[in-house]
Amino acid sequence: MLSPDLPTLNDSEGDAIPRGFPRVIDAHIHIFPDNLFEAIRRWFDRNAWHIRYALTAAEVFDFLLSRGVNHIIALQYAHSPGIARDLNQFMVRQCRRYRGRVTGMATVFPGEEGADTILQEAFDDGLGGVKLHTHVQCFDIDSDAAHLIFDVCQSNRKPVVIHFGKEPKSPVYRCDPHKICAADKLESVLVNFPDLHICVPHLGFSEIREYRQLIEKYDHLWLDTTMVLTDYFPIADPIDLKHYRLDRIMYGSDFPNIPYAWDRELKRLRDSGLTDEELDRVLNRNASEFFAIRESPAS
Repeated sequence: MLSPDLPTLNDSEGDAIPRGFPRVIDAHIHIFPDNLFEAIRRWFDRNAWHIRYALTAAEVFDFLLSRGVNHIIALQYAHSPGIARDLNQFMVRQCRRYRGRVTGMATVFPGEEGADTILQEAFDDGLGGVKLHTHVQCFDIDSDAAHLIFDVCQSNRKPVVIHFGKEPKSPVYRCDPHKICAADKLESVLVNFPDLHICVPHLGFSEIREYRQLIEKYDHLWLDTTMVLTDYFPIADPIDLKHYRLDRIMYGSDFPNIPYAWDRELKRLRDSGLTDEELDRVLNRNASEFFAIRESPAS
């Protein structure tokens, strides 16, 4: 799915969230230290699309908050063992500057030495959960290494955001996501960890139908909309959110690592036909509940 010839769009962008929207929580943005952010942008230039917004971590937060986004969920992931602790400390420092407006998520590399301690330290420092990325970290979701992470999260009542859909995959990944990712594999985790709250981004792309069925079956599974409502990727069946269990769907943008306008997905949601109450669910309440966000007076 990912290839070096993917386009960067020049679609128009607004200077604020669409008029009349409820409180907006962006449940899926990325920040990294500058050197890692630059490396990620180079990777995208070579293997996917040119990232439209080349920003630092603080610029990412300021950009979205100044345009009316009320709260941000900041994600990161360790690409290799041994860097998670430093990344978590970076996240803690960034979030302290935006107290009450940003919830930072921890990272850990499954199978690395002391993974449980690294994660517990991150939670003790105030991070709100963990982000895992099977495409990049190449681990078995049903392994002892993964279960150790799930145990720590479940015992701390912290959620897991895990990129576990098969797409978008890249031929340069160290592993084949189509071999390690599958909705039925996630279901075994849902059964074995009934008190663990899990979010799968991108509506589970490319097993969109299977994940839509899973959220009907399991109350501790959520999905986010990141990138799949924007008509950027070819999707066989059009996505109609009105056919989803809307108390389990969260809005996420993937900002700033996107090839189109920052508000492209918000505009699609505006035109989706959802009622005001349904939009409030998708844009605000679901993420607030999943990430246990406490509203600040400023938001």
